[in-house]
Amino acid sequence: MIREEYLPAFAGKKITVMGLGLLGRGIGDIQFLAECGAELIVTDLKTEEQLAESVAKIADFTNITLRLGEHRLEDFEGRDMIVKAAGVPLDSPFITRAREQGIRIAMSAELFAEISGIPVIAVTGTRGKSTVTNLIHHVLTHATEGVVLLGGNVRGISNLQLLKDVADDSVIVMELDSWQLQGFGESKRSPNIAVFTTFLDDHLNYYNNDRDAYFNDKANIFRYQNGGDTLVTTPSVLKLAQEHAKKHGYQLDQEVVLADASTLPDDVMVPLLGEHNQMNAALAYEALRAMGLEHEEIATYIASFPGVEGRLQRLGTTKEKVLVYNDNNATTPDATVAALKALGDESRRDLVLILGGADKKLDTKELFATIDTYVKAAVWLPGTGTDAYTSYRDTSKNVKHILTKNLEEAVAEARGAAEAGDIIVLSPAFASFGLFQNEYERNDQFVKLIEPHLQ
Repeated sequence: MIREEYLPAFAGKKITVMGLGLLGRGIGDIQFLAECGAELIVTDLKTEEQLAESVAKIADFTNITLRLGEHRLEDFEGRDMIVKAAGVPLDSPFITRAREQGIRIAMSAELFAEISGIPVIAVTGTRGKSTVTNLIHHVLTHATEGVVLLGGNVRGISNLQLLKDVADDSVIVMELDSWQLQGFGESKRSPNIAVFTTFLDDHLNYYNNDRDAYFNDKANIFRYQNGGDTLVTTPSVLKLAQEHAKKHGYQLDQEVVLADASTLPDDVMVPLLGEHNQMNAALAYEALRAMGLEHEEIATYIASFPGVEGRLQRLGTTKEKVLVYNDNNATTPDATVAALKALGDESRRDLVLILGGADKKLDTKELFATIDTYVKAAVWLPGTGTDAYTSYRDTSKNVKHILTKNLEEAVAEARGAAEAGDIIVLSPAFASFGLFQNEYERNDQFVKLIEPHLQ
């Protein structure tokens, strides 16, 4: 049920929503705004046919006008607010037109933070943010009595719909990617507790190879914090934060807590593979300490954390005694390197890796060296990234390379290449676009294909 105090922000307001999408987040946001009585225009470059499932879910609202298959400048004029989806181009002429008219540009994660008024713990970073977010949420849920919400960049969760679940004692833990942090930058707002895990090359195709522009969006997680707030990060990210503050003329007035794997107390047992997950646990630990939790309860509930779907997730063992891991969300070379080092044994070379997809133009030197060290067979999904590295496959003598046409064929080839005691891992290192609508579709297909072969 929508609380009365939320209605003035939206009732009767002319709002254009840029992006309907298929993942459920945009649909839920639109439903919430319509329920509040906003006059909505919903515009998306995908056609009504492509978005049929989403369109059906909002078909009964008479206060929604759909503009599909195109954007029109007139829909960004004379409005009270534009709510944009993540990934809208930085140089969008439609957003530029709205700005020229002084129209507020908003995003749903920041709108939730503003309207709910509850404490926000948020996590960003090129790698590790999902694990850290879910780990903090897991511990808070078990160690505290209040309502602990999970939002931001979470599959299927609408941030605005979460407003219905807010109670007086609520807090929210948010995973925020660089795109969603644009919304915090627009409103000059940062979370109460910010965790910044890592900063590595990623999404540089979106940022036109401008690493500074990528960090500038990420920096919104701490830029507008004040003296009562906390930033938890690593020494390397703090150095970048200090450089950013100096360049843009602001002070880091918040409390800064530094963490790395060595700062995690020895009696905290982390039930996740890999050195990178020790780092993730250390960051989560410090954020939880900043929330006022005691060491004993943090340690207890970190030990019971089940992990996150698609992130070095152990799916089980096949009838042929082959272990299977789902690392679907490893969409950069660095992430796949971390997975191979966590699972691999150089002396055995027992990994069968499924990888490949759309190229992000990232450095693959360490990826290929790591494959050559740990992998016995590399099964490649089709895509521009796969196409770009034929010369590597031609010169890689110790690894059997197998090209496939789709994920079904890739799973079959991986099963054929693996022997008892080996490990099959999907860890793509590249983006999903081209072969899949998004990374979630790739995840679901892989699980569906492998499950019948598990004991």
